[in-house]
Amino acid sequence: MEEPIYGGIEAGGTKFICAVGNADGRLIEKLRFPTEDPEKTIEKAVNFFRPFYLNNGLERIGVGSFGPIDSDINSGTYGNITSTPKPGWQNVDLVGLLRSRLEVDIVFDTDVNAAALSESLWGASRSLDPSLYITVGTGIGGGYIRDGRILKGMTNPEMGHISIPHDRSKDPFIGACSYHGDCFEGLASGRSIQERLGVPAERVEQDHPFWELEIDYIGHAIANFVLTLSPKIIILGGGVMKKGSLFVGIRIKVKKILNQYVQTNEIIDNIDTYIVPPFLGDNSGVLGSIALAIPG
Repeated sequence: MEEPIYGGIEAGGTKFICAVGNADGRLIEKLRFPTEDPEKTIEKAVNFFRPFYLNNGLERIGVGSFGPIDSDINSGTYGNITSTPKPGWQNVDLVGLLRSRLEVDIVFDTDVNAAALSESLWGASRSLDPSLYITVGTGIGGGYIRDGRILKGMTNPEMGHISIPHDRSKDPFIGACSYHGDCFEGLASGRSIQERLGVPAERVEQDHPFWELEIDYIGHAIANFVLTLSPKIIILGGGVMKKGSLFVGIRIKVKKILNQYVQTNEIIDNIDTYIVPPFLGDNSGVLGSIALAIPG
């Protein structure tokens, strides 16, 4: 008997990644394509999965989506992308559209919750519980794993929308968040960098003075999460975090902000292994989506 296979969709604001894999986190096949309007994007995803659905006994698909989303299975709008600022994607029933074309069970959560889950199963936070995953990309979000489970509450935690200090004399930028202006996402996301500087983050020179602001904003947010969630490891993913100097600066900034108030080895002596990039690299999100689909 062949081993069961599971599907995963990392539904991002700029790209979709579809994949199939097994229960051990081994990828079998993967496809990446730009996020267009819902009809075109969903059709490409369906075309990727259809051969596995028809011929290979695809068991279930996990979807880790950009948000905000409704992941409450008891809600009438479960499976919807809700009040997203992404044009054309507000109130899209992503799960319903996929189910109607593939007739397969689908598990739905945020993209960052999925990434947090995969890192806890197979990556940097394996055996370290609780753990926190923050993605700094087009938007900013956070996923928290406690006792092996994704933290849920009244809604999904929206860690990208916390308030952080904003000195307008140093940074007069009003912020890019359409809801809160200068929240964490509004000041430090890839979208905010594009709006502030006129170029995407990957094209901003390594020695540009903006990166000191970015380090300050991320450092303040991380210090807040250390104080409130007390994770045993913090993983920083997303496209913006691929700038090589950010990790060193953020670690220094977090220690400075905490000012020896948190007296743990992780902060005082081992912060280089406490604030880390994802072990699974660019596969964290899609592997996490597959993990959502695996029973148990």
